Amino acid sequence: MAQIAPGVQLIPQTTAAFRSPMSSRPAKAMILAAGRGERMRALTSDRPKPLLEIGNESLIERHLRRLAECGTTDVVINLSYRGAQIRRRLGDGARWNLNIEYSEEGEPPLETGGGIVRALPMLGGQPFLLINADVLTDFDFSSLRLDREHGVLVLVPRPAWREQGDFGLDGGSMVVAAPPSYVFAGVSMLDPVLFEGCGPGRRPLKPILDAAIARRSLRGELHEGLWTDVGTPERLRAARRLAQASASSRR
Repeated sequence: MAQIAPGVQLIPQTTAAFRSPMSSRPAKAMILAAGRGERMRALTSDRPKPLLEIGNESLIERHLRRLAECGTTDVVINLSYRGAQIRRRLGDGARWNLNIEYSEEGEPPLETGGGIVRALPMLGGQPFLLINADVLTDFDFSSLRLDREHGVLVLVPRPAWREQGDFGLDGGSMVVAAPPSYVFAGVSMLDPVLFEGCGPGRRPLKPILDAAIARRSLRGELHEGLWTDVGTPERLRAARRLAQASASSRR
């Protein structure tokens, strides 16, 4: 469920160890597109969820367009379920003036953490944007910056269809484990240092984020604009209505 309201500006404060500042927008991004989308039922029986359409473009094409608009030049996309369809649809990214590389995971997919670890050689040694393919949002990707923290997570108010949130925020905008008042929006900027010591194979992202929270090295940015997770057929229909309303309001 999207909520339309002015964004909240948060001032970063941290006690995390300094690694390297990231004051300019990242040149590289990763889009997570390997999931099967089982809750979508028949809608993903013959296509991967990132190719479901919102208006006149698919979920993943929307992200690519907006990444190009904010100055990103290189995108890594992880693939598993019906990944060949995504590769055929997007090609090398030239129509967005992007360079797309694909990280093939095979079956079963490596989960989020394992997929990132596999893609790290393509992403290089600098912080990168990470975006879930199956979210609809108007968040400005170019606004994310790292200072002394090792990651920044975009958080949204907990929607009605979520029984509980994922994370909380303290008074200084650092992500905390409790109370979990907010939901992770599936948009973040992460420093590869978070994955040091992580070997290949299947691995969730949550324990990696939890360890960073314990070190007070994750900042949160609260987004109160357009956002929804396209996780079910009902939320896909809602996303299409929201996108149409958002487009109409800009005319």
